[in-house]
Amino acid sequence: MKKKLVMLLAMSMTIGGVLTGCGGDKEAAAGKDMVYAVETGSAGEAVAQEKGFQTNAVASQADALMEVASGTSDAAIIDLLMAGAMIGEGTSYPNLVHTDELTTEEYGVGCRKGSDLASFINSVFAETYADGTMQKTAETYGVQEALVEQKASEFTASASDSDVAYIQGKGTLIVGITEFEPMDYKDASGEWIGFDADMARVVADKLGVEAQFVVIDWDNKIMELESKNIDVVWNGMTLTSEVTSAMECTGAYCNNAQVVVVPAK
Repeated sequence: MKKKLVMLLAMSMTIGGVLTGCGGDKEAAAGKDMVYAVETGSAGEAVAQEKGFQTNAVASQADALMEVASGTSDAAIIDLLMAGAMIGEGTSYPNLVHTDELTTEEYGVGCRKGSDLASFINSVFAETYADGTMQKTAETYGVQEALVEQKASEFTASASDSDVAYIQGKGTLIVGITEFEPMDYKDASGEWIGFDADMARVVADKLGVEAQFVVIDWDNKIMELESKNIDVVWNGMTLTSEVTSAMECTGAYCNNAQVVVVPAK
């Protein structure tokens, strides 16, 4: 599966623009007669609405794939990275394929507006990219071709109301996620793993605290942050204008796209 995902990502980064420009137009024309399963509050839902597609909003991207597999939706719009891990030969959905790439985008981590935690995470990204830890972690989950180069970054603490100090004081970094392979998902023992989960643990370790993972309603992620039910949203989150205006976000760390998934013919 990892080899398949690496090949898929490499192909996407080189020809994704062609697919989006050509195949996307054909899909838009056909889309009026199809129902697309999308995760509520996701970038997939946003692009479906932008194109005027009929949608079936579900709780997660995994649920969107289930809708297509069961025939209750004609197609799904999900993240390319998830498609690489979840569909095709040797995966959970061998009879599903991805066709058009509707967008190109980047992932970032979201913190409370004004939080100095984003600066701290940026500094950890820079350090782990420079020493190879980020690349090694990415290779574990087959997403190394999607990594964005991290430039040098130093942590700047807030003079007052520091989120970093707050998190260190309570001893936990509460990470808001959904189940999203290969970024955040459970292994056979029920432990949260994935590229995002592993990197969140690295940040927690640098903070001197424990990482705690909490499954959230993705549509309520901003409210969860503001109410301090979670400290960070770290789950393959696309850096949309809505997200960056409502959260303090890190720099981009992975490239991604929204893709259409349909049953194989």
